[in-house]
Amino acid sequence: MSGIVPGTDAEVSAAIDPSSFVKTLSPSDVATRIRPGGILHWPPFFFPIDIISPTHTVGEGRTNLTLIASDIMQTDTSGTPYASFTFRPVPSGGPGVSVHFDPAAYGATATADYVVSFLVSTSGPVSLTVGGYAGSGSVTGAGVTTVNGNVSVVVGLQNVPPGQQTYASIQQTSPGPSWSWFNTWIEHPPLVFEP
Repeated sequence: MSGIVPGTDAEVSAAIDPSSFVKTLSPSDVATRIRPGGILHWPPFFFPIDIISPTHTVGEGRTNLTLIASDIMQTDTSGTPYASFTFRPVPSGGPGVSVHFDPAAYGATATADYVVSFLVSTSGPVSLTVGGYAGSGSVTGAGVTTVNGNVSVVVGLQNVPPGQQTYASIQQTSPGPSWSWFNTWIEHPPLVFEP
């Protein structure tokens, strides 16, 4: 393993603050609009469903992580664990991160919307192809986006049936600077109450 230094010298990551990351979709782009009288029960909208990371790669059911062509995955840092990537062509296109999500394994019993956010940090502008799958539902935020700095790449999965296994992904498909992935948040969208 030439070039990799074990121990404390390998700790190159500082702790991150997810709230400081710029989002690629605004909260209104993925919000769930409801009327107060239409609420039958309150799901736990204020907490993430799960956070997949280098140290938590498997969630409930078939919820899991796939890393494509990462340079390093650092899990023993005193900062925030991460996976780093540098562009190189691979059969699937380029380096990336994919997270599969199994709503039923977390207790989903009805069609619902979800937000999947990838926290990444780049050393310059990086073009990422953003994708997702929601079964008979729909995906928002998909397509090519260019990110720079600390960014939360947001994918909306809308009208997902409870038994539908889904995924969201980001993949670098053209040359550019290196980038790091810290974690992926799976959440309910923010609530917007309408009269």
